[in-house]
Amino acid sequence: MAMTMNGEVALPADRATVWAALNDPAVLKRCIPGAQELEKLSDTEFQATVRAAVGPVKATFKGRVTLTDLDPPNAYRISGEGQGGVAGFAKGGASVRLADADGGGTLMAYDVEANVGGKLAQLGGRLINGVAKKYADEFFANFAKELTI
Repeated sequence: MAMTMNGEVALPADRATVWAALNDPAVLKRCIPGAQELEKLSDTEFQATVRAAVGPVKATFKGRVTLTDLDPPNAYRISGEGQGGVAGFAKGGASVRLADADGGGTLMAYDVEANVGGKLAQLGGRLINGVAKKYADEFFANFAKELTI
């Protein structure tokens, strides 16, 4: 089952600071809802463990996250795939673009697509889309908070 979402968020920091945060595993771990582990394997690859709940299905996903199409400090694509045991799998990615915001700060635009399979896919599109949107909104809210400290 596939889903997509997009949006943009104004961040109270310059593009170089936002770019550095987007590439910092400690910052990402604090921002990703349910992240238990995020370890940098190389400049473009991370290993992640994330605990997620979608309706009645709770699972811990283990997998890799890869950064591609790097255009510092303007854009990149982040993609990942995780296995959640009997719950199934989740994979997806996001294209992230940074631009200077009017009056200072940075405007971050994103296009996200995700796929789930296994038990998760049986829960119904509306539930999965709602949860995916909640997780995305939470990530971007957490990320904006990180940059105001």
